[in-house]
Amino acid sequence: MKTDILAFGAHPDDTELSCSGTIAKLVKQGKSVVVVDLTRGEMGSRGTPEIRMQEAEKASNILGLTSRDNLGLPDTELENLRKFQIPIIERVRHYQPHVCLIPAPDDRHPDHCDASRLLLDSLFYSGLMKIETIGPDQKNQDPHRPAHTLFYMLDTPFKPDFIFDISDTLHIKEKAISAFSTQFNVDDPGDEPETYISDPGFFETMIAKAKYFGHLGGFAYGEPFKYSKKPVPLSSFDLFNQTSPMR
Repeated sequence: MKTDILAFGAHPDDTELSCSGTIAKLVKQGKSVVVVDLTRGEMGSRGTPEIRMQEAEKASNILGLTSRDNLGLPDTELENLRKFQIPIIERVRHYQPHVCLIPAPDDRHPDHCDASRLLLDSLFYSGLMKIETIGPDQKNQDPHRPAHTLFYMLDTPFKPDFIFDISDTLHIKEKAISAFSTQFNVDDPGDEPETYISDPGFFETMIAKAKYFGHLGGFAYGEPFKYSKKPVPLSSFDLFNQTSPMR
């Protein structure tokens, strides 16, 4: 199953917060996009794993994802171990993405940092033939390593290599984030605790961030990305012919 883009998140809702405007635009452009959540977010202060799964399904439908998987790895216990690498490698070999989107290696939440290290190694190892894995069809999988790996931004800022224009999909990003109604933009926390991310001010910050990075890119709204480890590889200037940013 060849997929254009495979996006990983440590928790359900990570990709919605960070790069769902980009995902929505790529889907509109006819690209196939799959999201794989490493954990069920079971250690979150609000909601339950079951509710988070329902919210993730709702967000997936809003974004138009081709598919969404959850690996069920232990929340707050992500370690760069072979037993956690294998299910990631299995998904990479199954979906055969050309591009992978993963959390940046430095962030406020330790799980995001741990997930980034785990994912980077797993994406590399997915190309080694001597690491054997079995696919959903119970057959041995062929090695596959994505051509490109991009870091997306969650809470901690970084200097981006490029800004992706989400001016026409910001409203979809807002809807996708709002699908996680136990987690974000909660006016009345009820019996559950108010958290850093549940406060409506946090939701407003997400929109402000998209506006700020859009300004840097010359768009109304944008999402920042950093190319993993090495410079962005180009073989033509067609990329620059596709945009005329206001600067």
